[in-house]
Amino acid sequence: MDLNLISLFVTVAKASSFSKAATQLEVPRSSVSRGIAQLERELGVQLLSRTTRHVALTTAGTALFAKVAPQLASLEEAVGTLPEQEEQPSGTLRFTAPNDLGALVLPSVFAGFALRYPTVTLDVRLTNRTVDLVGEGFDAALRVTSGRLSDSSLIAKKLATSHMQIFGSVDYLARAGTPRTCEDAAEHAWVVFPALRMPPQLPKPKQLPRMIADDIRFVHEMVRAGVGLGLLPTALAHEDVIAGRLVRVLPKIATPSGTIYLVHAPTKHVPRKVTAFRDYLLEQLAMHPLLG
Repeated sequence: MDLNLISLFVTVAKASSFSKAATQLEVPRSSVSRGIAQLERELGVQLLSRTTRHVALTTAGTALFAKVAPQLASLEEAVGTLPEQEEQPSGTLRFTAPNDLGALVLPSVFAGFALRYPTVTLDVRLTNRTVDLVGEGFDAALRVTSGRLSDSSLIAKKLATSHMQIFGSVDYLARAGTPRTCEDAAEHAWVVFPALRMPPQLPKPKQLPRMIADDIRFVHEMVRAGVGLGLLPTALAHEDVIAGRLVRVLPKIATPSGTIYLVHAPTKHVPRKVTAFRDYLLEQLAMHPLLG
């Protein structure tokens, strides 16, 4: 049985009028009349007695209304309270990002987002593995690439370009001197993150790296500790530069490490929790453009 006809019957019964029901439903009165007639044919009973001025429930109509009206109201309430039907975003937002980028960008963003949208539960997974968003049930992800995204089926929003620059601690530079040229930098000790290419302007260092590490946060800490110069994301070094712990060396040399995207699976209706997070993230990056 067509539930639309049941809903139509309940509306007419509550309004006690075909005309009022048609107005509420924003359909022609003739459509209401035809719908009720069709329902009565399917059930084989008369549900409403009609006069020129009034519509009343028959005995069968009264019995049907008593049964279906509460159930229909419960169904409408259930549909209306689905997370994506509400005005405010709600439900669980499952999000993934690379370890380093996630630790760098996400803590303050998610903290602010959680305060703004208390009805959203955040499930954040940091991993350098490329996650199958659809297959593993994730809503969105941050992705970094120096070229095109590997999965062209995803909807991608470009957020920023991450840049790398050379930094040294105040103590190290006081001890070893501040390079003024690329050739000077080649004479210095270095802390190296192998996944990053050195800027092409720099000649090959004349000594072996003092330290090699596969975690950019560890490299950051070693540069802060004065082990040597290091190539770091500008966003990662920003607070230390402001605080006077690190100095940007050869500031004209900067190399892009990749483009950062927010991606989500293609869908006709993007969930409000995803659009809300996207908008909030863009808002925060506009206020604090550390990744640019």
